[in-house]
Amino acid sequence: MEDKIKLLQQKVNQVRKLIIKMLTHSKSGHPGGSLSIVEILACLYFDVLQHNSRNPDWPDRDRVHLSKGHACPALYAVLAMCGYFNIDELMHLRELGALLQGHADRRVPGVEVSSGSLGQGLSVSLGMAIAGKLDKLDYRVYCIMGDGELQEGNIWEAAMASAYFKQDNLCGIVDNNGFQIDGSVEEIMNVEPLAKKWESFGWHVISCNGHNIRELLSAFAEAKLVKAKPTVIIAHTIKGKGVSFMENVVDFHGRAPTPEEGKIALKELGL
Repeated sequence: MEDKIKLLQQKVNQVRKLIIKMLTHSKSGHPGGSLSIVEILACLYFDVLQHNSRNPDWPDRDRVHLSKGHACPALYAVLAMCGYFNIDELMHLRELGALLQGHADRRVPGVEVSSGSLGQGLSVSLGMAIAGKLDKLDYRVYCIMGDGELQEGNIWEAAMASAYFKQDNLCGIVDNNGFQIDGSVEEIMNVEPLAKKWESFGWHVISCNGHNIRELLSAFAEAKLVKAKPTVIIAHTIKGKGVSFMENVVDFHGRAPTPEEGKIALKELGL
């Protein structure tokens, strides 16, 4: 286990460096929410999921839907590291005509659903989970949502339906970093108490430190054992994690680092 955690931490550090490089080069994008989900994505793609980068449409693959699609730099970095496309593509993020758009795009190998309009991801994920049961396929569906996104009513309609249909192959993950584009989630429209809300909708709830690899792996393992109800992992995270001047700073929700900030960030990350 210790060797696994050490290897995953190395992957995490590499992903964070790629995010900073991508956004600094493109002069556009969302660093805060990308940096906060790195450990979540690293645990999924480098340990938890059954997937095959050489066959992205493999019917038995686990599905990951990044409902908070603006955090796609993190997803793109992980997919490139897994071999879904050439890692050189990352430096063409948001370029006109390039593969990698500013929100997760279905044309990118490994991206299940185009996203960007918040609040719709859990409904889509529920549909994929139901399809898996109907087709008697043994895959799981993971939906990564933002805490600010939980202000959308569509999320709670899908939450209610997911429990009603007993979709135990569905796992929601809340990136609970406390901020959205206009400020703190608490000040704009408080969504707490999250655990009690999800429990009241019939979900199995796991809370963990979203930057602790050991806790995340344990949470994903527990989710796989739950029967007859969906699971949600409330991952407590830090917006802009890993870069001191970005952490918990709302300005970096949607502002790319300047060249000088990018150099400082990479130095902090050990490059």
